[in-house]
This record gives sequence, structure tokens and C-alpha cells, in this order.
Amino acid sequence: QVQLAESGGGLVQSGGSLRLSCVASGRALRDYAVGWFRQAPGKEREFVAGLSRNGGNIAYGDSVDGRCAIDRDIAKNILYLQMISLKPEDTGVYLCAPAATTSMSSVYRDSPRYVSWGQGTQVTVSS
Repeated sequence: QVQLAESGGGLVQSGGSLRLSCVASGRALRDYAVGWFRQAPGKEREFVAGLSRNGGNIAYGDSVDGRCAIDRDIAKNILYLQMISLKPEDTGVYLCAPAATTSMSSVYRDSPRYVSWGQGTQVTVSS
């Protein structure tokens, strides 16, 4: 089973940008649909971005659409999330996770589809 480890978070001013990384080990990322979620204190886990197994389909959460880009490096087995124009409401712990699926083209927005949650990386956006 694949294990994912997030990094790249930090403190950034409003309007800034960050690139988060998610290093996979144990299995290839291309064997899974993958997603980024975030969780703020007192709030439910929120879908940020998802990518299908074949890399051909992408989905973004409504609150980040147009400000995020999900990508992967197959050779390095790393998933990325590029975020721009960050807002204080983007603050939270960002987590990546795999979704086991036989579908090559599906993207999943629901967190129960995902397994093997890591510790996440904290993103704090100051106003």
C-alpha cells in the first residue's frame, strides 16, 4: 500500500503562493487516484484538488478553483499542489491521500474514498 508524506507548508502573507509536495513510497502514484484536502480547526475536512489515475482528469474545490494547480511527477513519484493568491481562509493542515480504484479516469471529491492519511503540512496565511 502506498504511503504519502506531505511537505512545503509554512507561513505566508495574503496574496502569496506556496507549492506543496507529497512524496509517495511503497507503490506508484499512478496506481491510484489522488487528492489534496485541507482541514482548519473546528471545520470539516475540505476537498481541495483531485487527480485521476491516468492524470487526464482534474477537479478543484469551489473555494480554491482558479488559484490551485495539482500535478504529479511520475518518475519521482511525487504529487504537487501549487497555490497562488492565498487568503487567510486558506489556512489549515493540507493532506494528500490515495484513493484505491480500478477507474483510470475518475476523480473523487469525497474524503471517505481516500485511505492512508498522513500527518499533513500546515499552511498559515496571514492577513
